[in-house]
Amino acid sequence: MTKHVLICSAWPYANGSLHLGHIAGLLPADILARYFRLRGDRVLFVSGSDCHGTPIAVRAAQEHLPPAEIASRYHQEFVQSFEQLGFSYDKYAATIDQEHQEEVQKIITYLHEKDWLYPREQQQIWCDHCQKFLPDRYVEGVCPRCGSPDARGDQCDACGALLDPEDLTERRCKLCGNPPGEKTTMHLFFRLSKLQQRLEQLLAEKGGKWRLNARELTARYLREGLHDRAVTRDIDWGIPVPIEGYTDKKIYVWFEAVLGYFTTSKRWAKEQGDPDSWQQFWGPEGKSYYVHGKDNIPFHTVIFPGLLLALGENYNLPDRILSSEFLNIEGKKLSTSRNWAVWIPDFLANYSADSLRYFLTVNGPEGRDADFSWREYVERNNGELAGAWGNLVNRTLPFVTRHFDGTVPQGTNPSGEKLLAEIAGTYEEAGSCIEEGRFKEALRLVFNQVRSCNKYFDTEAPWTTVKTDKNRCAETIAVCTHAIANLAVLTAPFLPFASQKLFESLGLSQPRWQFIGLEPNHQVKEPGILFPSLDKKIIDSERARLGTED
Repeated sequence: MTKHVLICSAWPYANGSLHLGHIAGLLPADILARYFRLRGDRVLFVSGSDCHGTPIAVRAAQEHLPPAEIASRYHQEFVQSFEQLGFSYDKYAATIDQEHQEEVQKIITYLHEKDWLYPREQQQIWCDHCQKFLPDRYVEGVCPRCGSPDARGDQCDACGALLDPEDLTERRCKLCGNPPGEKTTMHLFFRLSKLQQRLEQLLAEKGGKWRLNARELTARYLREGLHDRAVTRDIDWGIPVPIEGYTDKKIYVWFEAVLGYFTTSKRWAKEQGDPDSWQQFWGPEGKSYYVHGKDNIPFHTVIFPGLLLALGENYNLPDRILSSEFLNIEGKKLSTSRNWAVWIPDFLANYSADSLRYFLTVNGPEGRDADFSWREYVERNNGELAGAWGNLVNRTLPFVTRHFDGTVPQGTNPSGEKLLAEIAGTYEEAGSCIEEGRFKEALRLVFNQVRSCNKYFDTEAPWTTVKTDKNRCAETIAVCTHAIANLAVLTAPFLPFASQKLFESLGLSQPRWQFIGLEPNHQVKEPGILFPSLDKKIIDSERARLGTED
């Protein structure tokens, strides 16, 4: 039965280029989307660039440019990077898009009319030196929970606590470094505390299918008790509040950015010519995945479900939360301020997207922090992609073209039948792993079959039997070609570019997530080199290109 699968990946801030840490957290979403499409399910894969909030304003101030110009620049760069990485979004938007802003304004107006928003006087951080209210991320200080000296006014990255600027001690202004004071202002607050019981119910019903970090962190928030949160801010850059008395304020970025999944789904449906089709993905019969880094957990397990509940339309709440841990670079914590990062535009200018997708799957931060090292990247590319999968393809298909006139021979033998039966069983095994968010295990199962095929090829030695026993050689090559066709499907969610080359060379127009049996006289051609080997000299040169940490 065809399912409607909604896949939502986090919105990166459009204040700088994407780096490996971003992609490590977002890649699982594309793997899911490609897998479910191969299954024949209907998929809606949405995301976009987060163009409001403090990070963009800070970058704009540093470059003496309008925030809109910064946001637009990096949004366009993101679009290009994701396309080069093979991300198959059905709709990738931006929070500066007019359609998003208008839809968010409708939602905040509705929630205000339904009494989910109320006014509250608030002491907000004010910097006398800068003569302005400071948005949360302009305020830094000591976390009251864990004592980290680098907590921000909205969240502490060290312990994951959701914070307000007033919670910090030893506060300092991010812009000038001076200690700020406070000043009274009026804001609209969302009644999140009213949803405590319903969000506890959500965790009880669906939390078992969330990643452990999401489950445990959400349980902690709920134990501590939910507090109402401001949805407006005294800032210059953001979506204007369309409510009388608050039109001089902007909508707080946490509120409007998470609603991007919702607004983009509606926009996609309208562009498809079927404005109501988004409801099939957001209704109770749909299945949803939310993919992001662990620093975004509370926004996806507490705040966004709370907003959906407040909208009161029986929307499907998150079925699976796939929250990745952090990716380190060469054993050190990623630091964009110190340039200790591998930037995606630079990477893609020199190396293949498939090789990165492979590395970030087999060595990604799925259940714990992971590390990207140039040495391991080169070794895995050369040993596993080029040396195993690419080698199998580039020594099998030439036999078809050179010795069998480009036509897949027929026949098999007991060991070949066993091999193909194991590959057929991998569809269900690897598929279950993908659906459960165990991508490393899924790819391991597939590459076990790659290695088994290489072992079979070596054992059968077709380079010898082609001279001494052509029938046996035909059986070997038939088995290996059938295996390659199916391994191309099994690797397609992970390595889309290489798989597409193989689909074209094998004449497979619309493969599905099921065993493929090639018909007699099926014509194939050689795909060329799928995975170029990398010179080990790049290890030292790429390490040298990294920034240095103080």
